[in-house]
Amino acid sequence: EWGVRLFIFSMLRKMRKRGLNQKQMILVGYSRAAEEYIDRIQQNPQWGYVVRGILDDNVPAGTVYNGIKVIGRIANLSVILPANRLDEIAITLGLSEYYRLEEIVGMCEKSGVHTKFIPDYNKIIPTKPYTEDILGLPVINIRRVPLSDPLNAMMKRAVDIFGALVALILFSPIMLVTAILIKLTAPGPLIYCQERVGLHNRPFKMYKFRSMEVQDPKKEKNQWTSPHDPRVTPIGRFIRKTSIDEMPQLFNVLFGDMSLVGPRPERPFFVEKFKEEIPRYMIKHQVRPGMTGWAQVNGLRGDTSITKRIEHDLYYIENWTLGFDFKILFLTFFKGFINKNAY
Repeated sequence: EWGVRLFIFSMLRKMRKRGLNQKQMILVGYSRAAEEYIDRIQQNPQWGYVVRGILDDNVPAGTVYNGIKVIGRIANLSVILPANRLDEIAITLGLSEYYRLEEIVGMCEKSGVHTKFIPDYNKIIPTKPYTEDILGLPVINIRRVPLSDPLNAMMKRAVDIFGALVALILFSPIMLVTAILIKLTAPGPLIYCQERVGLHNRPFKMYKFRSMEVQDPKKEKNQWTSPHDPRVTPIGRFIRKTSIDEMPQLFNVLFGDMSLVGPRPERPFFVEKFKEEIPRYMIKHQVRPGMTGWAQVNGLRGDTSITKRIEHDLYYIENWTLGFDFKILFLTFFKGFINKNAY
């Protein structure tokens, strides 16, 4: 069966490239969606579409886009459809014309011509939306977040708890030695708690081994660490470079504030700053923050581009699978611990 389908598809493709077996169509509505659809049709002649023209009430007849003309007004459908010479109609109305959808769909359905609707929201929704059926009501989701599915979230949480317990057992000797060295070389508390923004924009206390001298919390909360920062202790510099200072976050994972894998959490001061400067920055808070993430294993740690980091975080959020988490954990072991951007 597959062989027959492949043969038929191959024959149709060859015929269409020679101008045979082509489907005649018109577009109803001149919009960004119309232009993008025309671009794709012209880039893929094997689809076999020939666009005869565009009908629109706001753009003058004769206007041309990539060789396709505006041939009249939308009312001309009442003349064009009865002629029965079209194979398809694509409704490509601009957003401001959506009130006409019911009228146009009704005319097309009455004529029996196959009709498709191409929404004009591609520039408004900067991602891949998906449609779900809610008891017969189509609902367009702006962004696909696999971890919003309860089963996926439960599986990830189970892996987090198991992984954090195993990691605490494996790394306990390193953590013990680190704790002793910090106590011997730097007066002050062993563990440093810093407020970060987590899931659903909720603040939480993130734990780290203290790598700096004790300082005024008011000054610290809105200040980045700089190269050769005098506040960093000698042992602190080493544990920051090797990411040992992050190990207490395994307790954050057990408490449910963090995940083993996810976007790295940021301090409230910088969240407020970045959400005004970087589009879609706040999307990262739709999932639990992580000890490591897709951005980090791609070298985006410390003093690196926030914009690129967010791009990687969004890719992770939209493409999450357990396998993707395991891949990031594997990469973290081999190239994620040493942080050349840590000061």
